[in-house]
Order: sequence, then C-alpha cells, then structure tokens
Amino acid sequence: MLLIGAVAMLSCCKANGQESNEANVTEAKGDLPRSDLYQCEGCEGALEADGASLTGSTQMALPEEPGEKMTLDGTVFATDGKTPAVGVIIYAYQTNAEGFYANGSPQTDASRQHGRIRGWIKTGADGRYQFRTIKPAPYPNDTIPAHIHFTILENGKRPYWIDDIVFQGEVGVTDAYRRAMTNKGGNGIVAARKLADGSWQVTRDITLERHPD
Repeated sequence: MLLIGAVAMLSCCKANGQESNEANVTEAKGDLPRSDLYQCEGCEGALEADGASLTGSTQMALPEEPGEKMTLDGTVFATDGKTPAVGVIIYAYQTNAEGFYANGSPQTDASRQHGRIRGWIKTGADGRYQFRTIKPAPYPNDTIPAHIHFTILENGKRPYWIDDIVFQGEVGVTDAYRRAMTNKGGNGIVAARKLADGSWQVTRDITLERHPD
C-alpha cells in the first residue's frame, strides 16, 4: 500500500591535505537535488485539490472522527531555511485511530488508498500551515511508528514527498530510527504536547527541497 523509501547514508573520511577538498565537495553535493526527489508513490494526491480555493488551514479529520484531537502546524521555508515560502500546497494523509487508511472514496487511486483522513493547505505570505486532525495510530502490526505523510507541491513543479511526521518518545522512534533519518524537508521527528483539554499540539517546520533545473 505504501512505498517506504529506502534510506541511504553517505560517509567519508579522508586524511591530512585531502580533508579540506573533501569538505568542499560534500558542501557542493548538498546544493544538489536528491536523486529520488520525484520517486513518490501516492504523490499524485497533491494534484487533486483546487489550489485556488485552498487556505493555510483545514479540517483534515471531521469533528466526529474517533480518536484524540490533534492540531498540526508549522512554517514552510524556502531552500535557504529562513524565507517563508508562499503558495506551497501540502497534501497530508494518515491512519485512523485503529491504524488503518480506512473509508476512502472511489474517485482516484489516492482517495481509495489513503483513506478518509487526508487534506490540503496552501501557504500564504507567512508560510504558515495548520491541519486539524486526530493523532494517528501505528499500523496494527506495529512495524513502523505512528506517522503522517506529507507531500509538497510547489508552483510549476512536480510533487515530492518529505520525511513522515513521527512522534518522539513513542513506539518505533528508536535511536536506530533517528540515525536512519535523512531529514528530507527538515526533521520529521516532533514532540507531541498534550493540552489541558486533552488534545495534542504538534509543530513541524519544513524546508523546501531543491529541484533539478
């Protein structure tokens, strides 16, 4: 149902006079788009919304959806990590409180496979976004942590995925998981803060990826 992207880790260690040159090469590679940027199963879901009608906030899970209420927000930044990014569409989807992508609609592959808890926002001048949803549950077999999928669609570009949002301190978010993260779009491991009313508050800022020319 989902394609879990394989994680590659690059390490190099050189001695003496070569160290400075290797550092420059590594820095240059960091300015290049990742080779798997558009290898993205399900990213076509980002194209289903009418971008002209989107705002920076949406109700992703209906108020009557079973589960613990959660607000997910943050700021989308340009590739410099500082400038708020305007007009960026985020497509998000997640499991329900039982760990299933349930009760999707038949219109498209994405709507069938991603279930009913999904939604779109479009950032304004401040780059801010907000999804009102529920806290997702892990898959019933607990193979990976509870997570929320994010797909990014920039104006005039193809959609791409960034690292899932997962919740620090929860099942599956181990030291090994942390070491394997490559921070696509920034760090996806977030703190979930429980509020006085019993709901959860989560913030994840995003840095846009570089695209091929």
